[in-house]
Amino acid sequence: MKRLIVLLIGLPVWLRAQQRTVSFTDRIPAAIFSLSKVMMHDVVNPPAASRYYAYCMMGAYEITSQHDTAVRPIGRLIGSYSTYTLAADKKSYDYRIAALYCILETGKLLLPSGFMLEDDEKKLVSDLAKARIPPAIIQASVAVAIDMAAHIIIWSKKDNYGKLSAKLRYTPLKGDAYWYPTPPAYIEAVEPNWKTIRPLVIDSATQFIPLPPIAFSKDSNSAFYRQAVEVYQTAKALTPVQLHIASFWDCNPFVVSTAGHMSIGFKKISPGGHWMSITGIAVKKAGLSFNSSVILHTMVAVTLMDAFISCWEEKYRSNRIRPETYINRYIDIKWQPLLQTPPFPEYTSGHSVISAAAAGVLTHFLGDHFAYTDNSEVIFEIAARSFTSFNQAAAEAAISRLYGGIHFRDAIENGQQEGRAVGMKIVEKIQVAGIKITGSVPGTGF
Repeated sequence: MKRLIVLLIGLPVWLRAQQRTVSFTDRIPAAIFSLSKVMMHDVVNPPAASRYYAYCMMGAYEITSQHDTAVRPIGRLIGSYSTYTLAADKKSYDYRIAALYCILETGKLLLPSGFMLEDDEKKLVSDLAKARIPPAIIQASVAVAIDMAAHIIIWSKKDNYGKLSAKLRYTPLKGDAYWYPTPPAYIEAVEPNWKTIRPLVIDSATQFIPLPPIAFSKDSNSAFYRQAVEVYQTAKALTPVQLHIASFWDCNPFVVSTAGHMSIGFKKISPGGHWMSITGIAVKKAGLSFNSSVILHTMVAVTLMDAFISCWEEKYRSNRIRPETYINRYIDIKWQPLLQTPPFPEYTSGHSVISAAAAGVLTHFLGDHFAYTDNSEVIFEIAARSFTSFNQAAAEAAISRLYGGIHFRDAIENGQQEGRAVGMKIVEKIQVAGIKITGSVPGTGF
């Protein structure tokens, strides 16, 4: 009898030891990368990708918040969010399993090829079973995840995304100053109505309108012409380091390569996907807890979505011509940029905006001197790069667009200002909401 009592007392300890063999925190970036792989398969454009990351993380955040009162409810940050209280007994499930499964389940329901995530869900369950986590706990956790994911999906449908397909097909504006589809594929404009998507934290798509772009001109003495010449000359004299930087931050979801009559498409991670990867790298280096990892990934995802909304509003308002089109018309008809020109207007630079915004939020949580090595592009055979801060990385991402020949300087610099403004506003609201992480260096702002 005494031996039986000892065994029963020791059982919970044994179970906790077995559960520790599953690194829950490391599985968050893994789940996000699973989303990224499906998005690459589907060739999801950058703004839409940010939306998927945001919604997939929100459910995980809410599950974590309802388990730990120190994690402030997401509704304190996102005013339009419809709070949903889980009915399951907290003792019946493991919230970490539920949060991880919810990331995958939400992606499965949202993404066009979301069914591909079923294998990831099955592997997660299998790994948990191998770690000898009780089947009842796994089943209850999965049920909680499915419950929360269903709520997130219902709420997401109110953001106007479903109305985009009903909009009239976009027709490029007539006039020399305006954007026009670029070679080699001459792809039509990406998400011309993205400004209609409901923002999460910022007030509206027009809250952070950037400085006006330099006025278009064909005059060789004009400021605009000088900008074009800078792009042209820079691209012709790139150093090996600049070539690496341009490729490292390319993040073009679909690049078309042509050879004779044959065209081949290459798929890559989006700019938002790159910053979600950076977040995972930072979490691991900082040694953050599971809860803090969920918080940080969610805050970055939310920031990316709002930054894209702000940027895309400006892109289709100013509707500015791309360097490739201008240079081919007025400087050198045979010139080609290093990077393939993305299929949407030039001003402001999307990577400049979203990188500055994401870097601002990461800096708030982890400090202004957080050094790390970013190996996000190694899977595309591009060597890793090391940075002394998130802001340094964001600045490099921005200038990479000049090296790549796809943006003018004012779109880069004013885009950085726009992104910093978005990031600062989100940080301000994060502070008001009382959202914090543990085990981090105090933030020093921007």
